[in-house]
Amino acid sequence: MEPEDLSGQIDELLGKLTSDMRAWATIRETCRIDLFVGLFMNSGNNGLSVSPAHLLALGERGIELGLDVYDHSED
Repeated sequence: MEPEDLSGQIDELLGKLTSDMRAWATIRETCRIDLFVGLFMNSGNNGLSVSPAHLLALGERGIELGLDVYDHSED
């Protein structure tokens, strides 16, 4: 898996977990669910897109997407 392949990483992660939305609802009753991503950019003007399908898959499960962006252009 390529480090820059966020979509592939989301697919891989969710593919190992249940797709039963009732189970996710039960988990959310007692837990906060989040996916934290650190983005290490090569320049100050890089970008990243997350597809609507991946946003939907995370949202349906109540998974909050957290992003930390780091600019390494001056290193």
